[in-house]
Amino acid sequence: MDNNTNTNAKEEKSLVNYSVEEIENLIYTIRGKQVMLDSDVAMLYHYSTKRINETVRRNIERFPENFCFKLTEIEVENLRSQFATSSLEKQNYGGRRYLSYVFTEQGIAMLSGLLKNDIAVKVSINIMNAFVSMRKFLLNNGLIFILFKYILRSQFVTLYK
Repeated sequence: MDNNTNTNAKEEKSLVNYSVEEIENLIYTIRGKQVMLDSDVAMLYHYSTKRINETVRRNIERFPENFCFKLTEIEVENLRSQFATSSLEKQNYGGRRYLSYVFTEQGIAMLSGLLKNDIAVKVSINIMNAFVSMRKFLLNNGLIFILFKYILRSQFVTLYK
């Protein structure tokens, strides 16, 4: 193997070397579904967000609402308010002109099959693993979340009596 081939292999590996934990931090729960933002998917796949959304629009029949949906303005504002720096805003041009798409695990799988990019295929494996890991976490810790919600509600009621 020559040096150039070896260098290209190393560069490609570093491009797809996102850990499951890093990807888990890009998964949100919206409308009761685990989803990823179009801008985060684009970053992971090394595509522009515009290109990702264009692919969805050109193949809309492959993306029913349980695979992919657009956020409402309220959902976008809720996400922005949760984070100091938001991946929902671009650094240039005063922000996004359109509402973001979000993708479920099935939508990610469908999208990776449509993109003609080796990186997308390789990154999709880690994305699928991250969704599985998040699902296991939520199943294993669901009771704790329910109890926590109950305690918070009880404290809220006590405070505002």
